[in-house]
Amino acid sequence: MNFTLSEEHESLRNVARSFLAKEASLSKLLVPGATVEQAGYDQLWPKIVELGWPGIVIPEKFGGLAMSYIDLAMIAGEMGRALAAAPLFGTLAGAWAIERAGDARQGAQYLELVASGKLKLALAVSNADGSIVAPHSDLSAVSEAGNYILSGTRSFVVDAKAVDKLVVMARVGAEDKFFVVEVGAEGLTIAIEEWRDPTRQVCSVRFDAVKGELLNASDSKTWGWIRNRLYLLLAAESAAGTEKVLADAVAYAKERMAFGRPIGSFQAIKHQLAEITGISECSTAGVHYAAWALTEDDEHVDLACAMAQSYASEAFREATHRNIQVFGAIGFTWEMPNHLYYKRARANAELLGASRHQREEIVRFLEANPGRLAA
Repeated sequence: MNFTLSEEHESLRNVARSFLAKEASLSKLLVPGATVEQAGYDQLWPKIVELGWPGIVIPEKFGGLAMSYIDLAMIAGEMGRALAAAPLFGTLAGAWAIERAGDARQGAQYLELVASGKLKLALAVSNADGSIVAPHSDLSAVSEAGNYILSGTRSFVVDAKAVDKLVVMARVGAEDKFFVVEVGAEGLTIAIEEWRDPTRQVCSVRFDAVKGELLNASDSKTWGWIRNRLYLLLAAESAAGTEKVLADAVAYAKERMAFGRPIGSFQAIKHQLAEITGISECSTAGVHYAAWALTEDDEHVDLACAMAQSYASEAFREATHRNIQVFGAIGFTWEMPNHLYYKRARANAELLGASRHQREEIVRFLEANPGRLAA
């Protein structure tokens, strides 16, 4: 097991970083009261499609690039580093749901369009209280005359207002099933929420007797398979974001003068930066481990992904807080990007459940697999 990046991975990361540094601007968000509508949410998408990112991990048989999850971590990390506002998260999430829960016909029908950039998706799975797999569900589906009719709500749906179709998890009897729903379907209402992170579109969705197409291979393991990949996406964003705010804090500490010397020469600032460096390195290692585990379909993949998200989300939140402390008064102003990274960190730590939820998953895995892990 070697987590050292290859030259190809570093090249992919550097190309993505250069592209996003040029194309993903935060300038419109550095004003009081800025909203996600001002981020230019769809302007970046055509250029992302040209690079082939929507199809990066889609199988070749569906027209995708079939690259590794380590490659994906490079791209997702740079999207997080730049706080790039584009519906890539939702499209990847929806594509994974179709890949895992759809049959061969549905996979070919939808994933080929995703890989070519002609179809944008969002995944709707959360209840209003933030739970996903729970004894209760805010959305149910019933079969009527050969069609499935969905009624209820879904909350915290990333990219829903910017896409063509939703992939939705709804309760059918005692089971959760996945469905594809047209964004323009009768009875469907999508509203952008007042989300703390203006660089990411998060919506609430209401279903009033909306027709949905059942993904025919939905089963009890579908959500866990999707969840692991979403954990990797968020963890990669958070780890790269941590690196970014650390680099910004170090650069500022070298430039900002106090009492005739750079503030970075003071021990209190050195300690702050050293601690961020430590958690940044651990966060990146966790992401690489999770990406490797997904690529190799390792038996500990559930553990690896939960660990990566739990640690990286808390590390990002801590790093952004300390970044603002190093910058001092100017770090609290709206005109500086520091607050945008702090808001993304807070949002990433809650989007799929707080880090304590991932730690509960880790404990359950360790209790269920003591022998295998010791080996």
